[in-house]
Amino acid sequence: MVTAVLDVEQALRRIRDSVCVTPLAFSRALSDQTGSQVFLKLENLQMTGSFKERGALNRLLTLSPEERDRGVIAASAGNHAQGVAYHASRLGIRSEIVMPLHTPLLKVTSTTRYGAEVVLHGLNYDEAFEEAERRRAQRGLTFVHAFDDEDVIAGQGTLGLEILQQNPMVDAIVAPIGGGGLLGGLACAVKETNPRIRVVGVQTARLPSMIEALGQGGPVTLPWATTIADGIAVRRAGRLTMPLIRKYADEIVTVEEEEIARAILLLLEQEKTLAEGAGAAALAAVLHGKTNLAGKRVAVLVCGGNIDVTLLARIIERGLVKDGRMVRLRIHLPDHPGALMKLCGVIAEHRANIVETNHDRAYYGVNLGDTVIDITMETRGADHVEELKAAMARAGYSYEQVR
Repeated sequence: MVTAVLDVEQALRRIRDSVCVTPLAFSRALSDQTGSQVFLKLENLQMTGSFKERGALNRLLTLSPEERDRGVIAASAGNHAQGVAYHASRLGIRSEIVMPLHTPLLKVTSTTRYGAEVVLHGLNYDEAFEEAERRRAQRGLTFVHAFDDEDVIAGQGTLGLEILQQNPMVDAIVAPIGGGGLLGGLACAVKETNPRIRVVGVQTARLPSMIEALGQGGPVTLPWATTIADGIAVRRAGRLTMPLIRKYADEIVTVEEEEIARAILLLLEQEKTLAEGAGAAALAAVLHGKTNLAGKRVAVLVCGGNIDVTLLARIIERGLVKDGRMVRLRIHLPDHPGALMKLCGVIAEHRANIVETNHDRAYYGVNLGDTVIDITMETRGADHVEELKAAMARAGYSYEQVR
């Protein structure tokens, strides 16, 4: 098990020439919104779009000549797959990756493009993992685990040392947790180097596997749940990572789906930075005050940017709703000529933009001679929504906000 910063320092020397030093960029806008000094560690700018290639490369560089000749296999929902595929191809090592059937197309095609043989199997990571284990045993391949491996953990921990080199004055580091390889390695490296720095982990509320493991004294398998943070959708915490997180992490918090969506939207709009769900989870925790970091210098990991464009479109829409910049009102009005035009006049007066309408005369308890119309509008934010609702009430309209 990784127990000292020496393991991470050796990993950093090993991978330094092949993994780029990503920016630790100060964000004035996010700092103003959170009350902290926010520095974004932009691991989405790695060659494969995430931090995962650090651990993958460190593991590949420790293979024996015989293991290199036989090749490697891994199970992954996407980012680990790309890290293994890219660096294995670069090193002349044959790689095979088992990915769940519902892995975003972008991650599947990217993994194939980097040179791996991709096998789609199972409905989730756990089923893909079981298939990879079967193939490993059958064909004598070396398994490169996504998080529960000493060399992988040490490789991910290089992120912590890199942050300290870039800004030794940080007070806290916030990072996401799936199986725990990133936070375990990072927390070890940071705390062994500078114990005063606070290390906070973030999980999706739908799969808090590490929180459950710590609470019950060992890894437990949670029921499967879908989440936009598919990169940290791990049902069972790591056997090697859990002791590291128990020893070194100060706190673990959870974030909701809408909070992650809003963080993705803010990164895209304000920072011109594309993050996937897992990549925005840490920022979501800071934005929504899940831990007290007021006035602190905080390094926030944007750990990945591999997101399917169709999912991104849905996330943007959800983020707009969460942020109050898109609202749907269900309004009752008389079903006669001019009624809709009058309603539109109220909306236009308050400078909201109608993007969708839907009339219904048969449902929602509508009286004969009346209608219900759902109107979806773009607004300036939550205050503007309240202004619109007040205007509707003054104009005599009965309405409800559709959530």
